[in-house]
Amino acid sequence: MAYNSRKICKRIKVFLVICCFVLPLYFIYSHSLVKEGALCANKACSCETCVSDRGISHWFDMRFNSSIQPQLTSSNEKIPQDILLWWLGLQSRRPRMRMMYSRLFETMPKFNSVENSRSCHCRRCAIVGNSGNLKGSSYGQLIDSQDYVIRMNRAVTKGYELDVGKKTTHHFMYPESAKDLGANVHLVLVPFKPLDLLWLENVLLNRNFLLMFRKLKGPITADRDKVIIFHPVFFKYVHDKWTEHYGKYPSTGMLALIFGLHICDQLSVFGYGWDRQGNWHHYWENNRLGGAFRVTGVHNATFEMNVITRLAEIGKIQLYRGRPGTP
Repeated sequence: MAYNSRKICKRIKVFLVICCFVLPLYFIYSHSLVKEGALCANKACSCETCVSDRGISHWFDMRFNSSIQPQLTSSNEKIPQDILLWWLGLQSRRPRMRMMYSRLFETMPKFNSVENSRSCHCRRCAIVGNSGNLKGSSYGQLIDSQDYVIRMNRAVTKGYELDVGKKTTHHFMYPESAKDLGANVHLVLVPFKPLDLLWLENVLLNRNFLLMFRKLKGPITADRDKVIIFHPVFFKYVHDKWTEHYGKYPSTGMLALIFGLHICDQLSVFGYGWDRQGNWHHYWENNRLGGAFRVTGVHNATFEMNVITRLAEIGKIQLYRGRPGTP
């Protein structure tokens, strides 16, 4: 009997020890589940902070409009007349042909490739510009760790992986900046003019052609099932609300960044602005005219950079300026 009593006591002690370790872990875990559920019920995402959270900055709330969709789809292809005329006038010099070009939207493929519905997740994104401040930054691993990596124009990764990474999920381009893309990369066409839509239609059909007496790249290597057409309505929204008509229209880099604000929950921004010597140039080029990209007569890079800096100051983005190891 005494032996059985000692055995029972021993088992009780073991059970109590297990309870001392397991129950606190269980309560912590169950509390985290309840907390995450409540967080997703009341917020836009499961991150600690979400890009689209309101009430943090009046300046941001006056500009950010989550109802405006960044990509052209079959459900939002109707473009208000005033916005259509603005877009057609960006680079078109043939008014008689404008309305003919506008009909292209009715025949162009519309893809719903970008998930911008806010569900209970935490989508982390990297927007990677092409500034020379990426040289020597060693940001590559950090960039590749994000869920989405958005690049633009003629961005080069081969040979620069340590600084810029090698992962790409979305690549912004227009015909004059087109390049071949890898597998499973979304081609995001920014149509600055109606002819850009003709170009896309042709390259998707593997036709080589001449437009406006200038040879454009075509065909290109790209996944036809992952094409996104940047919506002219969203284009005008960025011009009105974010760049406030400074410059004739926003740059590709600015369009990509605001695109990121709308489809991502947390946003890290790399490769924007000047380098440590104050020069504006691409990281893969040795450009002696370092200020050439700041004032183009079309974009106002100084104003755009001020907007990006403000977004970083209010905590909507994490801005990495090229100093090794630190933002």
